Amino acid sequence: MHSVKRILKITGIFLLCVILGLVVIVGGYALYLTCQFYRIADNQTLEITQNKEAMLNTNQEYTITTYNIGFGAYSQDFTFFMDAGEMKDGTKTQGTGSRAKSKETVERNTLGAIRSVADHNADIMLFQEVDTSSHRSYFINQYESIQSSFTNYSSSFASNFHSGYLFYPLTSPHGTVNAGVATLSKYKVESAVRRSFPIDESFPNKFFDLDRCFTINKMPIENSDKYLVLINLHMSAYDEGGIIRAQQFELLMNYMSSEYAQGNYVIAGGDWNHDIADSINLFKTDQKVPSWVAEINDTEIPAGFSLASATNVPTCRATDIAYTKNTDGSLVNYSIVLDGYMVSDNVKVNLVHNIDTDFNYSDHNPALMKFELIQ
Repeated sequence: MHSVKRILKITGIFLLCVILGLVVIVGGYALYLTCQFYRIADNQTLEITQNKEAMLNTNQEYTITTYNIGFGAYSQDFTFFMDAGEMKDGTKTQGTGSRAKSKETVERNTLGAIRSVADHNADIMLFQEVDTSSHRSYFINQYESIQSSFTNYSSSFASNFHSGYLFYPLTSPHGTVNAGVATLSKYKVESAVRRSFPIDESFPNKFFDLDRCFTINKMPIENSDKYLVLINLHMSAYDEGGIIRAQQFELLMNYMSSEYAQGNYVIAGGDWNHDIADSINLFKTDQKVPSWVAEINDTEIPAGFSLASATNVPTCRATDIAYTKNTDGSLVNYSIVLDGYMVSDNVKVNLVHNIDTDFNYSDHNPALMKFELIQ
């Protein structure tokens, strides 16, 4: 009888120690995240590297590209742990990856992404999900890789994801992340500023979500007091109910309208994380429409602006499953157009075309636009 009591006592003490240990670990980790957490200041001036002297002109055609390069992880076989979906037959699907499979994978995908846009010799290039020092991309500085590949461009960079060590998922933690958006130009940029988007500030979401932003590059026009106001954006993806995305959209539209009212030319490009081409059910797929899909309501677009997008190929694939094609060549994955542009009506759009990379280097395809600034 005494031995049974002794065993129960020892077991109770052991369980209590385990529980206390877990409390200390979890509490300590929460304290660590809290201590290292901060929001990047709004209206932050950005450094412009290797700025150019040549200026834009009216009534001359220019080319711009935008590309979310997915921190170099998204080869065709990559799935992402935050993405869940459902096949049309009702089978539930869930991504698993949290970081690139290897350093070599990141190097291959970064180089492939760079080559995909370099072939088009664009005047302006926008990039999103560019890592500078992250566990998930094996600490490869993708911004440096982009800069060294385009030495005849000016460049600026704004952080939109900086975090302490994210111990999730437990089997393969996301780790520390430092990433952002990069803007490159062959033409003079007078100023570059980072603007903060509204984000989810609830606990613990604020520790795991991106510090979303858009950047404003003001480019002077030759023989004019007007500017091309160039915006590089990456809006929120996971936003149940769409509350945060609506706030982000309102802020962006208000800013764009204020610049247009001053007579400036406005182009906003990037990853909208909204369907911008009426493409929700456009591309053949074996999957149901995912919960993360959001639409832009035409009534939300202010007077004097319009979307400029293409549907020759989708610009984003679902990553709850690996990239897979049917025998007829159609994509098993759900796909949609999330990447492209919004322009003021003094910008003439001559062409919009999505560059087909077959999703070899990212879960996105680049979007290209040819345009003129109308005098």
